[in-house]
Formats: sequence, structure tokens, C-alpha cells
Amino acid sequence: MKKKGYFISSEGPEGAGKTTVMNLLGNKLIEEGYDVVMTREPGGIMISEKIRNIILDNKHTMMDSRTEALLYAAARRQHLVEKVQPALEEGKIVICDRFIDSSLAYQGYARGIGVEEILAINKFAIGSTMPDKTILFDIEPSVGLARINAHDDREKNRLDVESLAFHQKVREGYLSLVDKYPERIERVDASLSLEEVLKKVYKVIKRELEVIR
Repeated sequence: MKKKGYFISSEGPEGAGKTTVMNLLGNKLIEEGYDVVMTREPGGIMISEKIRNIILDNKHTMMDSRTEALLYAAARRQHLVEKVQPALEEGKIVICDRFIDSSLAYQGYARGIGVEEILAINKFAIGSTMPDKTILFDIEPSVGLARINAHDDREKNRLDVESLAFHQKVREGYLSLVDKYPERIERVDASLSLEEVLKKVYKVIKRELEVIR
């Protein structure tokens, strides 16, 4: 069946503000009459949310990096077949907070498993389903982590307590993906104000949606 919808993913280091901005974007598109599904990874549906709890639990610091990668891929597969693909087939716009690029940047690059190795695992999980457009919220890791520490109400997970060097590698991994997939991934400076970032993201997505209409 030919896909009718449009798949948007948001990516970025911890504290980049992508969740806040993409939620605002989704609500703005809904107000304009678009049929939008907002979801997240890992999670989005019951099974994947349970896997999320295992992955991000602060008590699980002993988790092997390959175990982590496989759990992400498993959560992604279930989320894809249960929620993302059905919504796309119904012609909806799916906005997903993280997708395959997170695994490539975090486990493939920062954990040192290898981007191609992680890509192979995830290709098995997702088949040919890739985002139509990915927004990378780029920010210096020290700034992103400072944002996290300044907000007591934000969910702090196992990745938040990794070293600054780890988060710097994550950013390096993401920037390498921009070079690898320049047509799909759009980098946005996430150090700007919320209003400025939202304006830039909205402009990118509206441009894409106008093309497919």
C-alpha cells in the first residue's frame, strides 16, 4: 500500500528543547486543520513504554551498550507497526519525538558500536519506513545539560547523567548524520529563543507539506 501520510521526526541532544517545540508545532498544525498524531520513542504505545522504563531507569547503569541498542530497536518495531504505520496509511501527519537517528548517534557513534552496525539492526526493525523529514535540534551539550538541571520538573533519565564527553560525542554523531542525509535532516540552532526555533521549524515543515499537497 502506498503511504499517504507524512512522517516527521525530531532529534537532538539532551536539553535541546525538541519536545517542547514539536508539541507546539503539532498543536499549530492541528489548529490549521491538519490531521496530526504526536508520539515519542522509546514509547508511544504500551509495550514500547514498558521497554522505555527499562532502558531509561537510573538503576540500570550496568546495562550493556548492545543490550541498550537492541531494546531501542525492539521498542521502535512495536511502535512502528502498532501506531506509526497505521497513521501514515490513514493519511495522517506523524510527529515522532526521536526515531532511528537517535540510535545511530547514541549507540552507533557515542557508544562506539558503529553507525553501520546500528543501522543494520534498525533496518531489520523498521524495514523501509524512514522519516520524510527530520529536524535536528542542535545545541552545545553543556548548554543542553544546564537547561536540564535548571528544570526540576523534567524527567531525568539514565542518559542525562552520562559524562559531558559522552554528550559531546552524541552531538558529533548527529552532525555526521546531517552530512550523511542532507536532504532528509534539517539542522536548527536550538540555542535560540523558543519563539525563534519554533518559527524556523514551522517554516521548514510548512514548506514540505505544501509540496506534498
